[in-house]
Amino acid sequence: MTAATNLTAALLDPILRTDPAGPRITHYDDETGARIELSALTLANWAAKTANLVRDEFGLVPGARVCVLLPAHWQTAAVLLGCWWAGTEVVLEPDPDADLALVTADRLDEAADAAEVAVLSLDAFGRPVADLPVGVTDYATAVRVHGDQFRPDPAPAGAPALDGRSVADVLERAADSAAAQGFSSVDRVLSTTDWATADELVDGLLAVLAVGASLVQVTNPDEERRARRIESEKVTAQRH
Repeated sequence: MTAATNLTAALLDPILRTDPAGPRITHYDDETGARIELSALTLANWAAKTANLVRDEFGLVPGARVCVLLPAHWQTAAVLLGCWWAGTEVVLEPDPDADLALVTADRLDEAADAAEVAVLSLDAFGRPVADLPVGVTDYATAVRVHGDQFRPDPAPAGAPALDGRSVADVLERAADSAAAQGFSSVDRVLSTTDWATADELVDGLLAVLAVGASLVQVTNPDEERRARRIESEKVTAQRH
């Protein structure tokens, strides 16, 4: 498998070679006070667990469609990278033809037509979602038993990766976005924007990873904490 046919390999392999232990995603939730920081290696381990879950537990093959209805969050990043590592296409809107939907509990109804459904609690301590319907998988429970190494299967050249866009298209868009926003490998990027659309996801997450920068992603931002956070996290660039 080459980086040209696998989006996750293209994004993570260069970082894993040059800076595997440095902070890659730092996630804050100002509503709960949670702060979690992941290195590239830890992010890759979570992505591998997700890829193994997608392939081995749900039986998806490269080219399958996965609906991801999740907010900007470190676990969402791991889910997305895992899905792409497994060679699947990610769609960011409810999709009745999806082979798998990964959602939060409050969006479960939007995934009713998907062949398989897994729900994320996004809990900082990995707590499962209570009282799930029969047939719905709890992501936190299921993913932890899977291995943290992954060897991807070949995907068809030009296969879609994100809302119909190929790997090459997504990588080109991410590189262009990083350049337009002035991101470089030495930057620590603060962002409070969501990843609800392909453009938001590319601009807010993939552009950062594409150039080897690191991301400080804030959920439910408290603007009174911004100035202090910029100083404490050594932020050098911002996305609002």
